[in-house]
Amino acid sequence: MKQIILITASCLAVTGCAGVDVNNLWPSPPHLRQAPAGPIVNPDAPPADATTVDEFDTASEGDKMAALSSTPTPAGALGTTVANLGDPTIPGFWVETPLVTSETDGRVQSKATGRTVKVTLKPTSTGGSRISISALQLLDLDLSGLHELVVFGS
Repeated sequence: MKQIILITASCLAVTGCAGVDVNNLWPSPPHLRQAPAGPIVNPDAPPADATTVDEFDTASEGDKMAALSSTPTPAGALGTTVANLGDPTIPGFWVETPLVTSETDGRVQSKATGRTVKVTLKPTSTGGSRISISALQLLDLDLSGLHELVVFGS
């Protein structure tokens, strides 16, 4: 009986801690409280008022041609993943996938279209993958679907 009461009390105590913001229990050091000197500007980022796919896809024609070049990567397939559209405000050719543990160069191939594109593979802690708007367009895939991709490392 004592064990049941002790376990119940422990669970209730831990449940009460869920609303506590542990990051704000102690004040931050002064050098971390200062605001950055100016706005951080990414020259390749889409405009703030972007609404169309073409406005979000800021990759140049040269970037697109380089991503489509069929230079084989030395490593084999890392696996297959299902990906959807990632954050369209992040420029470039990238895939966030749980198949890698650190950022690396690679390529992905669409099982539906057979097209391949060079990308930066970024690790993610979630089970699904996300792909950039530029890479989706080069793979000739719909922006709103789930797409099966084969991921190759470098």
